[in-house]
Amino acid sequence: MSQSPDAPGADRPVDDAATASGEASLVGQEHTVTVGPVAHGGHCVARTDEGQVLFVRHTLPGERVRVRVTEGQEGARFLRADAVEVLEASKDRVPAPCPFSGPGRCGGCDWQHAKPGAQRRLKADVLAEQLQRLAGLTAEDVNWDGTVEPAPGDKVPAGEVPAWRTRVQYAVDADGHAGLRRHRSHEVERIDHCLIAAPGVSELGVEKHLWPQIATVEATAATGSSDRQVLLTPRPGGRLPLVELDRPVSVLRIGEKDKSVHRVHGRPYVRERADDQTWRISAGGFWQVHPQAAGLLVDTVMRGLTPRKGETALDLYCGAGLFAGALADRLGEQGAVLGIESGKRAAEDARHNLAGFPRVRVEQGKVEAVLPRTGITEADLVVLDPPRSGAGKQTVRRIAALGPRRIAYVACDPAALARDLAYFREAGYIPHFLRAFDLFPMTHHMESVAILKPAPQDS
Repeated sequence: MSQSPDAPGADRPVDDAATASGEASLVGQEHTVTVGPVAHGGHCVARTDEGQVLFVRHTLPGERVRVRVTEGQEGARFLRADAVEVLEASKDRVPAPCPFSGPGRCGGCDWQHAKPGAQRRLKADVLAEQLQRLAGLTAEDVNWDGTVEPAPGDKVPAGEVPAWRTRVQYAVDADGHAGLRRHRSHEVERIDHCLIAAPGVSELGVEKHLWPQIATVEATAATGSSDRQVLLTPRPGGRLPLVELDRPVSVLRIGEKDKSVHRVHGRPYVRERADDQTWRISAGGFWQVHPQAAGLLVDTVMRGLTPRKGETALDLYCGAGLFAGALADRLGEQGAVLGIESGKRAAEDARHNLAGFPRVRVEQGKVEAVLPRTGITEADLVVLDPPRSGAGKQTVRRIAALGPRRIAYVACDPAALARDLAYFREAGYIPHFLRAFDLFPMTHHMESVAILKPAPQDS
């Protein structure tokens, strides 16, 4: 993963913040602790001898470690810390395969030091905890077997890393060297190879080349074609260098003033394959970064929805139209699908990708604003794949008011999923089943699919 999902630079202004608040910074303070359970976000929970809560990276539950505080001040609800010495190791610990992993190093991977099977168990623990704490649901309540499943081909031995990430955003330091951001920081960790980068990204050789006057290089390697692409963000006032990589590649750039994508040469999109269709994905548009993800998620969603000829369906937060296309193909000529997508480029891609389905319409705008304007009062099926923040109570209520017989919720964040499942329960929908997939190995991220159905009516 190119960078932590946490806000970049959050650990850098700690001393200033502490000074401003009148509280003394605790950054650099060390403690010896016994590590408790895993928590959402790629860390584990521990406590100092004084009872202060620590969120600790680079450790595993049950370990005895020496930690160093990386963020926080006196009086804070919790501190962030790194495990800098392992005194008693977990049986699930392995030497990190990546030489750029570890305290103060690259922030992209959270679990390089854990066996692959242990990583999936940690993710399952997080999902179970979020469901229980935020929705009051157990694994049995959601008909989930309690596992996070590896994608096909990703079940590797301890010490090996699946190369899965088909899109990597490299940060560029002041000297023009490409690398990845450190955890919660703007600082760049120079690298010569990212182990989780897909072969199509690695073969471009981004790390071997200098990028003067460039701030970021986003490299994409399609799995449905031989398309390769780099998207460059120049520094303010910077000019584009001559791009000569190790494989043919399209080049695009982000405009300094309008922040939109401009083609330099080559195609302004890549072509992907999923569900026996070809999908155009423009730079900045959304597509799953794991090569198996699109097909795996479509299959799970369609099995859960069991579409019938002639039904009507909604695909909310539809991206390039993946689920809308899969639905349209199964609903037949008498069926109808409405897709809603906020991103302009993604909505344009969806219209292009779904042009062969005359009874599919794509509206561009935020779901919470567009859905009420459509005039739709009922639908048989609904798919929603919201951003990390989730759909929210009002959107959930509006979906439930349409009376669908099945709802498929695709979630990239277990906390948002749990909150929205609680809202759905209030609105009369309960889980039919849930599956979770490890589509982001070595990181704390996962993808889940919950299929919902109307709750039984009280007699």
